Amino acid sequence: MRAPYDQNDGWGPETSYPADDTVRLRPPAANMHATEPPHEPGPSSLATLDAPEPSPERQRARDSSGLMKSSAVMAAGTIVSRITGFLRTLVMAAAIGVGTLNDSYQVANVLPTMIYVLVGGGALNAVFVPQLVRAMKKDDDGGEAYANRLLTLIVIVLAGITAVCVLTAPLLVRMMSPDIATDPQRMAVTVAFARYCLPTMFFMGVHVVLGQILNARGRFGAMMWTPVLNNLVIIASFGSFIWAFGAFIDSGVSPSTVTPDGVRLLGLGTLLGLTVQALAMLPYLRDAGFRLRLRFDFRGQGLGKALGLAKWTLLFVLANQLGLIVVTQLATKAGSLAEQSGHTGSGITAYNYALLLWQMPQAIITVSVMTAVLPRISRAAQDGDSAAVRDDISYGLRTSAVAIVPCAFAFLALGVPMATLLYAGSGAEGARGIGYVLMAFGLGLIPYSVQYVVLRGFYAYEDTRTPFFNTVIVAMVNAVASGLCFAFLSPRWAVAGMAASYGLAYAVGVGVAWRRLRKSLGGDLDGSRVLRTYARLVAAATPAAVAGGSVVYAVTKALGSGVPGSLVALLAGGSVLIGVFMAIAHLMRLPEVSAMVGMVRGRLGR
Repeated sequence: MRAPYDQNDGWGPETSYPADDTVRLRPPAANMHATEPPHEPGPSSLATLDAPEPSPERQRARDSSGLMKSSAVMAAGTIVSRITGFLRTLVMAAAIGVGTLNDSYQVANVLPTMIYVLVGGGALNAVFVPQLVRAMKKDDDGGEAYANRLLTLIVIVLAGITAVCVLTAPLLVRMMSPDIATDPQRMAVTVAFARYCLPTMFFMGVHVVLGQILNARGRFGAMMWTPVLNNLVIIASFGSFIWAFGAFIDSGVSPSTVTPDGVRLLGLGTLLGLTVQALAMLPYLRDAGFRLRLRFDFRGQGLGKALGLAKWTLLFVLANQLGLIVVTQLATKAGSLAEQSGHTGSGITAYNYALLLWQMPQAIITVSVMTAVLPRISRAAQDGDSAAVRDDISYGLRTSAVAIVPCAFAFLALGVPMATLLYAGSGAEGARGIGYVLMAFGLGLIPYSVQYVVLRGFYAYEDTRTPFFNTVIVAMVNAVASGLCFAFLSPRWAVAGMAASYGLAYAVGVGVAWRRLRKSLGGDLDGSRVLRTYARLVAAATPAAVAGGSVVYAVTKALGSGVPGSLVALLAGGSVLIGVFMAIAHLMRLPEVSAMVGMVRGRLGR
């Protein structure tokens, strides 16, 4: 699914990072009992050492500028990661199609992938970054010993969990898809894939914990860039499969015809990719001056609080996994039934591939902005400055909305030509099925993004219990709605209905989380300003999507839905959608859109 998750890009351990890779954090106070850490001079420090402390407004503006720079670096890394991630799925589809064999691979990979998505999306990061920031401020060694103890403990726990999962792989596969378990050939192939995929759980966790340590020190780029390496390794593995066994359109490989050597090649490639991704973090840590070492002196070192918070995060993961299990079971069953009636691309593979496309704006915009903002929100929460927390949450919502809202409508209008162009190598029917699922995901991107930002407010106050209960609500709504889709829709459309259920579940979750966070912040969450921004963006995006979708329909009617027709339809429909949206936004004088356009023009030197 997502690796979602990048490459050293030539930055060796002796090479300093670009300035844009850091957001300045206050250094630890010389006196650990000091009430206020010393001010860190800015870039012009030599000329201003005797200058008075800047006003809070000026300091906040300086911080915002640094956040924008860090967000840009992370967005660039995420874009490259997503591009290589798309190439990965394209090579996967070209190698093993989007039918039952790929469904087996997806089922085998779904548990470690789900954990990666949760951790990479900020769940564990949100728990431990406040603790690491606190240790950096209060400990004489800048929190290095605390971070090493935390890393050691998590490595031990991950190793144990991974070993148990590998041993119980058949049970996990049976739990994820009873439909696969009824077919001995599919079951054997899926279990074989699982034994290679499950160990990636360990390396995913190590990658994220190391990224947390870097994030707490203001280094955000590594976590966004190293997953490119994972994508490249997997691309090479599936490319080797095509070289050895032929492309899917020629081989028609299936669970009954794939060879043990083929399974081994794909499985080892998946495991190697995550291993390389985790090990690639080590040069970044050394460059940041962090000495990595295992420490087993856990008692009396303040880890109890972090583990207490992590308890709710583990339940958070469990709640999401339970919802995912339901969707996976239903989607694999629906995909198998749909393929029997001649409709490929209607199972869990279509769901995961569409989800990867759909999450791209979230990963590029929302995650990048909020990952940079989170340390600042954590410091404001520790200082009891609820107004600053509210302002940063409002900033994250309004800034991300400028891209998220039009992208959500673009998926609704352009989903089919996107998929038929990208996944043409898997066959026209399978690619079209992915497109329908992508359209169904479409508008759910808005509440999905809002939920992510709002939960950062709870994490800033080290409240992981509320996000857990909120996740339970989302998982329950998603599971129930998906079950209804499976029961009342035909197998061909059941998975598309499950995709729409995903967005519906997050819409319900946003309503619950918003009310709770507003209460936590004293009844003020800048709601009227945020709601007004989203309402005006939706008003501009709706006619734009109608116009763009109409162009797509006309072009595909005339040229067909093959690669040439899909390319023309996507270019023409996308141009109309963007043009209409920008024209309406200009007439409505949306300040957020104007700011975005100004920033882009500034970077282009115009």
